[in-house]
Amino acid sequence: MKTTSPPANRDAFHPSSDLPFYTSFSALGGVYVVLIVAMLAALFTHTSPGHVLSALDSREVQYSMQLSLISCTITTIAALWVAVPIGYLMSRHGFRGKTLIDTVLDIPIVLPPLVIGLCLLILFSSPAATAVDQGLAHAERWLATLLQQVSAGRIAWTPKLRIEVTYEIPAVILAQFMVAAAFAVRTLRVTFDQIHPRCEQVALTLGCSAGQAFWLVVFPQARKGLLAAGTLAWARSLGEFGPILIFAGATRMKTEVLPTTVFLEFTVGNIEGAVAASLIMVIAAMFVLVFARVLGLRRMPI
Repeated sequence: MKTTSPPANRDAFHPSSDLPFYTSFSALGGVYVVLIVAMLAALFTHTSPGHVLSALDSREVQYSMQLSLISCTITTIAALWVAVPIGYLMSRHGFRGKTLIDTVLDIPIVLPPLVIGLCLLILFSSPAATAVDQGLAHAERWLATLLQQVSAGRIAWTPKLRIEVTYEIPAVILAQFMVAAAFAVRTLRVTFDQIHPRCEQVALTLGCSAGQAFWLVVFPQARKGLLAAGTLAWARSLGEFGPILIFAGATRMKTEVLPTTVFLEFTVGNIEGAVAASLIMVIAAMFVLVFARVLGLRRMPI
């Protein structure tokens, strides 16, 4: 009976220790971790509590904090409204052109931020946008005439229907939305991919419609993914700068958010003010990340 002999170099497949492997990987990964810690430490050591308190007392910083809070919240809500249906459809259904649409959805992530702002500026300065403004102006004049006829000319104020976008607060929200929504869509698509479709199929066989199966079966299972997408969208909106600078501008007490505050303070040579505003953003970002971890979102694709 023929027997096979063991491999001659058997020890090559079973090394005596895994220490060299883990040491090399830890060293390579540790370089990046140390760089992040050193970067944050440099920011914290370059300022003082007095500079931070002085920045918080500034009217400009207070305005930028309020606008950042409001705009990021509105952006997050809007991003989730579009990310839930897009993420679900892209996860559950196959259709012609799906690869192309998937590529289009990722474009805001890979495009340089300044390019996104430039595209938005051109879009809302195009002849189509001008035609919309002219139509709104015509509707405004028609409504003003109608109200004057009803009140026999005693009206001194008429509502403004025209909504300015470029270099106004709506431009800030739209610039944040274009990037934050892309991250929310990706996160929710991965979330729906991780939910097994069998429960949904069982609900359909029991007489539920597609909408009922989604809201009663799928959506409750996606709540952590929804929180992860909202957290990521809010944090991404807070740090958005390039599109806002091009599309909304950096006007004091008008379109000023925290990133533009850092830019404006730096351009006038107020390094301490720029560092203090940056520190506020770092603390806010760390708070958001800790909030996400407390909610148990460690394994979500943030």
